[in-house]
Amino acid sequence: MDTGKVIIVTGAGGGMGKAVVAKLLGEGSTIVGLDMNKEAMKDIKDSKFVSQQVNLLDEEQVRDVFKATFSKFGRIDGLVNIAGIAQSATSIGDVSLEQWNRILSVNATGVFLTCKEAVHYMKKGGSGVIVNVGSVSVARPRPGLQSYIASKGAVEAFSRALAIEVSPDKIRVNVLHPGPADTNMLGQFSSVKQQEGGLNKEVFKNSVPLGELIQPDDIAEAVSYLVSDGSRMVTGASLHVDGGRGL
Repeated sequence: MDTGKVIIVTGAGGGMGKAVVAKLLGEGSTIVGLDMNKEAMKDIKDSKFVSQQVNLLDEEQVRDVFKATFSKFGRIDGLVNIAGIAQSATSIGDVSLEQWNRILSVNATGVFLTCKEAVHYMKKGGSGVIVNVGSVSVARPRPGLQSYIASKGAVEAFSRALAIEVSPDKIRVNVLHPGPADTNMLGQFSSVKQQEGGLNKEVFKNSVPLGELIQPDDIAEAVSYLVSDGSRMVTGASLHVDGGRGL
């Protein structure tokens, strides 16, 4: 199968990112993977995969990579925003303004900048689809994650607003909310003291009604659906892949 689609994936070097890239490549799409760490993408071997080291908070870099992608392939059909950072569980009194700004910038401003460029080129092509990764914590907050949850809440609100704005251009925008996922980021949501004691996956696993951590492949399957023509009438939606954690 060859979809002929060109899809940009941010955070392509992480656990979820690699699973999404593998799934979309397997479906015949051409993937442009963006990550701050280009080395993290070096083991993705496929003639249809292009890796780019990009700081998603650098507007010029973001603009240049989208321009280069469109110039090379003549189209940008999809954008999947996975890149983001966690917050160690911290009471609000101990959160500095610098920490707040960094979390909001990486998790929300980066999405704004990539979506802005994606929409520009998708309009040229007459259609497109954007998937922004949020978090189940927006629906079911945990103490100490107020800054992270605010950033992901911003992603959801922004995505819904963008969906209605660009719908006349046949561009769809949806949000995917993962639950506790079996990736390297999982332990980063614990407090600093808990992190020093080592990751206890059972704590996170027991918070999921279906009794299992979400796997990167679970996210990849959901992304595959949302970027496919099978979801052509789905926009402005929030899809939870959380094993019931958000209930």
